[in-house]
Amino acid sequence: MTASRRGPLADLEREVVSCRLCPRLVAWREACAADPPRRFRSERYWARPVPGFGDPAARLLVVGLAPAAHGGNRTGRVFTGDSSGDFLFAAFHRAGLANQPGSTSRGDGLVLSDVYVVAPVRCAPPDNRPTPAEFERCRPFLVREWDALPRVRAVLALGALAWGSALALLGERGAPPPRPLPRFGHGAEVRVEVPGRGAVALVGSYHVSRQNTNTGRLTAAMFDAVLARARALVAP
Repeated sequence: MTASRRGPLADLEREVVSCRLCPRLVAWREACAADPPRRFRSERYWARPVPGFGDPAARLLVVGLAPAAHGGNRTGRVFTGDSSGDFLFAAFHRAGLANQPGSTSRGDGLVLSDVYVVAPVRCAPPDNRPTPAEFERCRPFLVREWDALPRVRAVLALGALAWGSALALLGERGAPPPRPLPRFGHGAEVRVEVPGRGAVALVGSYHVSRQNTNTGRLTAAMFDAVLARARALVAP
């Protein structure tokens, strides 16, 4: 779907892309673009904050962590152009949520259906480790994305930091914090009541990073199962 038809998401995307609130992240994303690895030296890097991507009518929100220095920071699309995205988009394709099994650039024709993907931190961080302050500065973007995606009824959090970001997001929108506070785990699940939206399910998955997928900590079958569970929670 084109940006001109996305309403508040298009306005938000313009604000995200122009953000320079985190000096450390601005310096890092631009330094990575200025000195890329040999395999990417012929490419022009995006080197800006990376907006969310997907279906504005999505019922499932997938929350990651941050763009990869030579993935989303290069391509301009969350998860596109790195091994994590290869794993994630292949799973979406198997589940019927994507029209193709991979994504290499913003203009490669990828279309997502019933799913929207975001990173709570919009810029590539050094060592893939955003600071708590960087999460806080980016959170208003995540909250506004939530508001612009009124059909979302389930959130799939990729990793413990995404789980924490999702709980904070739901809390921002008035969901009473579950007691005891639910701990992250692969397949962890909790439901909360969000004022004005009703029951929303939060489901946890190990992150689709190479450290997890190459070691067998997260297999395609494991991810397919947790994705199917998240989708079942939004089924009519």
